[in-house]
Amino acid sequence: MARINLLPWREQLREERKKEFLTVLVLIVLFAGALIFLGDRVLSGRIDHQNARNEFLQKEIQVLEARIKEIEQLQARRTQLLDRMKIIEDLQGNRPIIVRVFDEMARSLPDGVYFTSVEMKGPTINIKGGAESNSRVSNLMRQMDASEWLTAPNLTAVRAVTQGAVDQANVFELSVRQTEPGSRAAEGEQQQ
Repeated sequence: MARINLLPWREQLREERKKEFLTVLVLIVLFAGALIFLGDRVLSGRIDHQNARNEFLQKEIQVLEARIKEIEQLQARRTQLLDRMKIIEDLQGNRPIIVRVFDEMARSLPDGVYFTSVEMKGPTINIKGGAESNSRVSNLMRQMDASEWLTAPNLTAVRAVTQGAVDQANVFELSVRQTEPGSRAAEGEQQQ
């Protein structure tokens, strides 16, 4: 049998396989590094893009919040103006009623009676005045009760005042409710 020494050939083959292995390993490491670098770049780009979108949304949200505040201020101002308009409309609508009430008060005023103060709070009219006698005050109350625009006269106080040797007067305080002629008839129907 012939003796062949295969050691140098095996050694060479091992060296070549080792070089191939190292080359493939380096290529795999380079390829993996390139993949990681590209993945990092892609993710960083997406993160930057999302951050830019978030900043844009934050700015738009701030603009919208400013607009919402402005709208709320405008709505508050609109409400104030509507309230003012309603008050003015009520005053305009009540103007003829007030004139009519004062006219009724003047018509129901008998001779010998005068008013010194007239104050209205809601539908109640508080009257202070003077009269020559108590019968004239009661006559005033009867005439106010008979009026369509005035109802429920209530005498609060009557005092006799002497202003000199000859003059004697009665000072009175009276409250009466202001109504409208239609509402009095409606109240009568509801009571029946």
